[in-house]
Amino acid sequence: MAQSVIISCAITGSLHTPSMSPYLPLTPDQIAAESIAAAEAGAAILHLHARDPQTGRPTPDADVFRQFLPRIKQATNAVVNISTGGAPGMTMDERLAASEWASPEMTSLNMGSINVGLFPSAEKILNFKYDWERPFLEGSRDMVFKNTFGDIETILERLGKGHGSRFEFECYEVGHLYNLAHFVDRKLYEPPLFIQFCLGILGGIGADADNLLHMVRTAQRLFGADVEWSVLAAGRHQMPIATHSILLGGNARVGLEDSLTIERGKLATSNAQQVAKLVRIMTEFGLAIATPDEARARLQLKGSDRTKF
Repeated sequence: MAQSVIISCAITGSLHTPSMSPYLPLTPDQIAAESIAAAEAGAAILHLHARDPQTGRPTPDADVFRQFLPRIKQATNAVVNISTGGAPGMTMDERLAASEWASPEMTSLNMGSINVGLFPSAEKILNFKYDWERPFLEGSRDMVFKNTFGDIETILERLGKGHGSRFEFECYEVGHLYNLAHFVDRKLYEPPLFIQFCLGILGGIGADADNLLHMVRTAQRLFGADVEWSVLAAGRHQMPIATHSILLGGNARVGLEDSLTIERGKLATSNAQQVAKLVRIMTEFGLAIATPDEARARLQLKGSDRTKF
């Protein structure tokens, strides 16, 4: 509990669709503004996807990333963490395009294939803004988010060795921790590790305190008691599970990628609102908020001066 807490904020993601919330940032201007505000509210790490500014559909286009990444870097000291998960249906080259252009300090890396069930959301939306949304959500009934051992090796090679980027290892179930241990044992990645426990996604481990504790204890058994971990929890579970994580001595991630609400039944109006709420909770418990440079030091990041944007 002596260490400060690293807050990550996932700004827009690729699973929520525009019809779910009018506050989901879609354009480069919106993503830049939301990122800057989240950093000002206390986020040390910004986890970023891009969207087609005309339709809000997730896009891997590096030209779209070029429209907001430099603006975020100029306005904040936050660590930029680019997704390599992209969105369902993207090829590996598409998923890595933005990161290979930007050479960021950090990217995400999913540690195994999972089912991602988005289809229940389609039943709750009466009017879709865009034609692509319903098929996108319904198509998840028969979709596997593919992250094979070969895929993971490719990302470690192309971004880790190729660019000196470090990783947010996203683990959606306990088996993903053993997958990560496999790569560490093979010396394909050197600690310190930054593990993101991903709870509450339909297709992965559930979002409850027992599962979080099981993930934490498993990670400590595999990687040592001082492993750096964080947690994201989907939907209404976001704040309760984030609070559990920080009280266990970990870090936490919030943001509109993971939850569109600020409390049960009430939409969040911004990413910064969620960051500010977590900061308030931390302050009540007397916990310190990590600065971006503290996060860089603990995770051994290369520094923003060595990125290409």
